[in-house]
Amino acid sequence: MMNRRFPLLMTAMALAGCSVGPDYSRPAVAPIPITWKTAAGWQAGQPADTGPRGDWWAMFGDPDLDRLEAQVVTANQNVAAAVAAYDQAEALVREDRAAFFPTVGVTGGATRSGGGGSGSVSSGGTTVVSSGGGSTTRVALGATASWAPDLFGQVRRTVEGSRASATASAADLGNVVLAAQGSLATNYFALRGLDAQLKLYDATTAGYARALQITTNQYKVGVAAKGDVVQAQAQLAGARANAVDLGRQRAVYENAIAVLVGQNPSSFAIPAADWVTRIPTPPPVVPATLTERRPDIAAAERRVAAANAQIGVQTAAFFPALTLSASGTTSGKALGDLFAIGSNFWSFGAQVAQNILDFGARKARVEQARGAWRQVVAQYRQTVLTAFGEVENQLAAADVLAREEVLRREQSTAADRAEAIALNQYKSGLVAYTSVITLQTAALSARLSLVGIISARQAAAIALVQSLGGDWQPKKAVTPAAG
Repeated sequence: MMNRRFPLLMTAMALAGCSVGPDYSRPAVAPIPITWKTAAGWQAGQPADTGPRGDWWAMFGDPDLDRLEAQVVTANQNVAAAVAAYDQAEALVREDRAAFFPTVGVTGGATRSGGGGSGSVSSGGTTVVSSGGGSTTRVALGATASWAPDLFGQVRRTVEGSRASATASAADLGNVVLAAQGSLATNYFALRGLDAQLKLYDATTAGYARALQITTNQYKVGVAAKGDVVQAQAQLAGARANAVDLGRQRAVYENAIAVLVGQNPSSFAIPAADWVTRIPTPPPVVPATLTERRPDIAAAERRVAAANAQIGVQTAAFFPALTLSASGTTSGKALGDLFAIGSNFWSFGAQVAQNILDFGARKARVEQARGAWRQVVAQYRQTVLTAFGEVENQLAAADVLAREEVLRREQSTAADRAEAIALNQYKSGLVAYTSVITLQTAALSARLSLVGIISARQAAAIALVQSLGGDWQPKKAVTPAAG
């Protein structure tokens, strides 16, 4: 009997090497340029999505930022959720892979029967029997096994899809980590920029207070008008009010940082400190490396692979499903009889199932899978296009802001000089106090603009890191922005 079933088993194992549905190939995207529009001449780098993204924030040279960034991976709750999602995806792969192997079960039990107070105990399908005093006890053990060979690759395609989904989850995790790190750095440098502005206001209000005292003294000796004193008072109060509002803005950034590092904002504080105004210089990288580096692109491409596998899963439903089964039972009056000759029973079987008529349901499911594949292909291509646009934007921002900083610095220096000249002229009675106020306001505005442009350059550098997918490992660590 075994000889008759052996060819059937071998045929099933041979067919198990087949897979229906299309084999995966990465979808084509829009033509990739040889060089960036904004930064022509960049050379090829060696990035990869699966490689470490590095402690890219260390390029800014701020120890406080380094300390905070170290807390993101371990304490940020969005990262924790992404880790859990990845663990789920990996567990699903293991679950789907288990379908390659047979399932095995065992049964056991005992039955006692007889007249006059007889009783019975049974469990499962296995019985052991012994007799004595008008009653009979029977014990039995049994085993079952079944296996559905993957004749047309349905299990293989399922595992292929779940593995692609798991790698997409891994890329999602990388994207969440990178985004959290970028948000932390952006908020941190925005906070330090506000600290720099508050220092400017401290110096400015001190200057305005001296100007008020000068104007008051001149008014007392009849040299200045009362209106000059009132204007000086208004200007000082306005500067102090602006400084108070900066404190409110700083609290918002501080609280955002607390959430990013997994701490309660009520018990979290970042003391004021000097602003490290370093601006990392990006190295040359060609556009083609971007699709290998960005985790969101990797995740989108892996979802295309998962959707492609689902086409095969649904296509396999058109073919019959074969299930091989085996079972065996042994019984006796005593435990020692379980393995005696004549007490065993075994069986083998094969079952084939095939839907004959479903009024187009299977075909509709295949079309659904193909539609889902086309959808994720479009999303993948859009992700790639968006990524290239983001890099071009940040390269342009880095270039423009660097040139703008030079001009803002010249503007601030000239405005400071004009303010000093006007104040000396006012002391000598050569100009009205309105001229002093006008030039003081212009000087403060120029100083704040310079601080803002340096902060914007740091934000653009962080955004470029995000756009390129992580640490760009420059040959030259940083170039300082004087300030």
